[in-house]
Amino acid sequence: MRKRLAVVMCGVALAASSLTANAASDREKLAERLTAASDVISEVMSTPDKAIPSSILSGASCVVVVPSYKKAAFVVGGQYGQGVATCRTPRGWSAPVFVQLAGGSFGFQIGGQATDLILVAMNQNGLQDMLKNKFKIGADAAASAGPVGRNAQAGTDWKMNAEFLTYSRSKGLFAGIDLDGSVLSQNTDDTRTMYGANIPFTEVLKGNQATPEPARPFVRTVAKYFVIAKQQ
Repeated sequence: MRKRLAVVMCGVALAASSLTANAASDREKLAERLTAASDVISEVMSTPDKAIPSSILSGASCVVVVPSYKKAAFVVGGQYGQGVATCRTPRGWSAPVFVQLAGGSFGFQIGGQATDLILVAMNQNGLQDMLKNKFKIGADAAASAGPVGRNAQAGTDWKMNAEFLTYSRSKGLFAGIDLDGSVLSQNTDDTRTMYGANIPFTEVLKGNQATPEPARPFVRTVAKYFVIAKQQ
């Protein structure tokens, strides 16, 4: 009996150890994604003449970064990527929520090369759409290809109508992109892995959750560039 109990206890210990190791590995992967997202923003903004205009940076409500958006082999003509999102709050930028973006083929990939994406929510409607569990860009949230460059003039359409401005970077080129039809949703498993519990994504994006250590560099990077312009 004692021998059997010892075997059972040993099995339980091994299973617990395996779960702990898997959880640590999953958190490490999420930390790498956060680092990649931070790098995407820094690299894009390192060339001001081709970066996101300051008027858009200062007016952003939320930012979504999807590093290495790839063509999905299991869906004909499909695209799929994992990313992170943060929203502006009265206390600064929120802790991130992990998201996934899926959609049709947009013709911006050549030879299957991965593409970095940045989505910028520009008004309160865009913010509310971000807080939905799942929504389709262009249907549930109006979107348009964002302008680039220090002195870029986007006209008035995006200021009046676009809830999201969308950008892509591939082979060193950064430009606006049409992502209509793409579906953005929370990755509940990854969010739970990072925070250790099923915390509602609305609470995270509203700034009611402390930013985990692995996510702080990403949030600092967003805060560095997405700064509200000072009044003259």
